[in-house]
Order: sequence, then structure tokens, then C-alpha cells
Amino acid sequence: MRVMLKQQSSREVNWWWWLKIAVYAFSVLLGQSGANLLGRLYFLKGGTSKWISSVVQVVGFPILLPFYLLATTAKHDDDDDGKPRPSPYTLGAIYASLGLIIGINCFFYSVGLQYLPVSTYTLLCASQLAFNSFFSYFINGQKFTPFIVNSLVLLTISSVLLVFNNEESASSSSAPPIPRAKYVIGFFSTLGASALFGLVLSATQFVFVKVIRRQTFRHVMDMVIYENLVASVVTVVGLFASGEWEGLGREMDGYGPGTVSYLMTLIWIAVFWQMYSIGALGLIFEVSALFCNSISVVGLPIVPIAAVFFFHDKMSGVKGISMALAVWGFVSYVYQYYVDDRNSKGVGKSVDDETTSVRSSECKKDISSTL
Repeated sequence: MRVMLKQQSSREVNWWWWLKIAVYAFSVLLGQSGANLLGRLYFLKGGTSKWISSVVQVVGFPILLPFYLLATTAKHDDDDDGKPRPSPYTLGAIYASLGLIIGINCFFYSVGLQYLPVSTYTLLCASQLAFNSFFSYFINGQKFTPFIVNSLVLLTISSVLLVFNNEESASSSSAPPIPRAKYVIGFFSTLGASALFGLVLSATQFVFVKVIRRQTFRHVMDMVIYENLVASVVTVVGLFASGEWEGLGREMDGYGPGTVSYLMTLIWIAVFWQMYSIGALGLIFEVSALFCNSISVVGLPIVPIAAVFFFHDKMSGVKGISMALAVWGFVSYVYQYYVDDRNSKGVGKSVDDETTSVRSSECKKDISSTL
């Protein structure tokens, strides 16, 4: 009877866990795709400020405050779990450091989004999985299996192919051709942003496991709010220090679709990025930073294909091969996760069978001794 109840409870927990993973993954895919498409739209229709594009990636965190207050006022099972709690100074230093990196990272992403077609930009972002694996190996002790190595090699080749892409023939027909120098700047800015993003994800997983040592929605919200607060300060300082703020009024007046469209574009970019942040951090503490990144790579086919219809980006042969390799790399990684999950279930089942067998033998002995 106990075994049956235990198995039923295990199935209920597993179902709830997969539901959370599905919600987090949907948030990542929708947030990332929507933010990247609108971010490119901002530049195509007359936007020129890299720093305002960086600000909207992180400044939308106040819309999460009601959820944050709900999470912090609710009673949690881990409040009295006996685990040592990190000091506020330690957490403050961690949030400040990661927020600073995120702010710089947002600027690099904005440069890439301004100078590259959104399809090229998105495919280059696939390299963040390789960087994440590299940092996870040293920071979190991530093990490399043949399938993961295959995934990293494919994603690396996918990114390298884009270096040889003829941008004049593949650029958007709705925008003037991108000079080669700007294409190179955008390429390496996106590559650098992917490296920083991989570092942030690996460091975030380390903080959850080794420092916070708790896995609740409250701690996810803590990290989202405080990191985005610091990153917002960094990007706003950059906006004023660069002098770009002086031209925002003219930029708004000269924006192609109009002032209202200008404001709504920036607002929805901010909303989509906050949706992405919640989903990404949820996947990190539920599974791992590497799994979060792999889910992010799922969005690769979504944005380039949408860009063909919305921005008239040309899908060249090089881009097509790059996309195929990127998707292949993702499938290779997901298959490794499937194998690990199946093996862990097999081990758990054998342990349960062994426990049941031992208990059955003990019952038989008790009955024999009674008789």
C-alpha cells in the first residue's frame, strides 16, 4: 500500500514539475522571439539609440512587482529548513555583479541587433550554448558526453558559417545595405554578448545551488528584480553619459509609424524581455543553465522565418545550412537530457523494486515466525 501511494505521489510531483517546465519554456520562447523581432523593428523604422534599446531590455521589471510582493509575503516550506542563509551583503554583491554584467551585455546585444539582419543575429546567438557549456564545465562541473560535444561542435560551425555570409545579398530589402565594417562590429558584438550571457547563466546556477540553496518562486523573483534594477541603472547611466538621450525627442518625432507606435514598440520590448527573464531563471533552478540555454536555442527557427515575412530578410543558402546545424545541435543536446532522464528513472525503479522485495521478504519472515 505504501509503495502504491509513493508511486502515485511521485507521478503527481513529476506531472507538476513538467507543467512548470512547460510554462517556463513557453515564457522563454515567446519573450525571446517577440523581443528580438520588435527590437529589430525599432531600428528598421528609424530608431538609432543603442542605449535606449539596452534600457528597455531590463527596465520593465516594475511590472513584476505585484508577483514579487505575493511571493515574498507567502509562507514557504523552506523558511525553517535549517539551511544556512547567505548574508544580505553577499547577496547584494552577487546581484550587483551580475546586474552590471547584464547591463553591459544588453548594450552588446543592441549593437548586434542594429547592425545585423535579425535572422543572422538570432543564429549567432546560438553560440551562447557553447559558451554556457564552457563556463558550466569550470563553474558547475558540467559533464561533457558525446551528444553534448556533438551539439557544441555543430553550434560552433553554425556560427562560423555566418562569417562568410555575403551580407550585401542577404540583408533586408527594407533597409539600406549594411557596410562590411558595421557587419563585422555587429558580428563580434553579438558573439561577445553570447559569451557574457553564457557566463551569467552559469554563474546564476552556481548561486542557486551553492549560495541560496533554495528553489522557490520567491528566490527567482529576488534575482529578477534586483539584477534588473542594477542593470537598469547601468544602462540609464550609459544613455546619459553617451549623450544619446538628447536625440530621443527627434527620434520619436521621426519614427516611421508614428510616436504612439514608437512608445508601444519600446514598451512591448520591455514586457517581452521580462517574460523571458522569468522563464529563464525558472528553468535554471528547476533544471540547469545549460538546459535553459538549449530551450532558448529552440527559438532559432522562429525568428529567422518570421523575419523573412515581416522584414523581408533573404534566407540565403548559408543561413539555411547554419539554421539546420543549429537545430541539429539542439536536438543532440535534448536527446542527451532524455537519456539522462530515462536512466535516472531506471535507477529509481530498480531501487523501488529492491525495497519492495526486501519488505516482502520481511513480511514472510514475520508470518512464518508467527505460525
